[in-house]
Amino acid sequence: MESAAIESPEFWENRYQEGTARWDLGQPAPPFVSLLASANGPKPGSLIALGMGRGHDALLFAEYGFAVTGVDFAPSAIAGAQQLAQVKGVPLATLQCNMFDLATEYAGKFDYVLEHTCFCAIAPTQRSAYVELVHALLKPSGEFIGLFWAHSREGGLPYGTTKAEICDLFSPYFDLTSLELVANSIPNRANEEYLARFRKLIG
Repeated sequence: MESAAIESPEFWENRYQEGTARWDLGQPAPPFVSLLASANGPKPGSLIALGMGRGHDALLFAEYGFAVTGVDFAPSAIAGAQQLAQVKGVPLATLQCNMFDLATEYAGKFDYVLEHTCFCAIAPTQRSAYVELVHALLKPSGEFIGLFWAHSREGGLPYGTTKAEICDLFSPYFDLTSLELVANSIPNRANEEYLARFRKLIG
């Protein structure tokens, strides 16, 4: 698939309209649920969720006291997240835009960047720019929290990756505090997901 297609909001909106948004679990990702319930879970702060979809993960963090801004290309995703936020009674700021346009206005604004099925949805040629965006959005010593779908199937969407590629891309900009295979993925992603907690390097 050409990157020009997936870089358009119409492509992602059509997936929602056609009912083919298969990345939407209808619930928060189980590894995030476990992380936030654990003794070493991140403390609340400002968080931006990139490619949040209908906002299940973003709103989970909001329920734990994080000040969450969710970003997505598709109007239906934004509307769904806003509706879910109202149902849950938690605040959620939303931005409908190309996330790569955020770097200037929102540079250094967030304690956390949250990732889940965004990295695997962009063209692999954009991955270096994605890492630079994450770095730019974070405050000094801010933290990236990501759940990577590291499958090895050819083609996309979603595009596969490896633990080694993740380390190569992020290590120039982050202290790779933790990158671990998770044990409680949904069945069709079992043994393919890595939970990352990376600390922004300064300088």
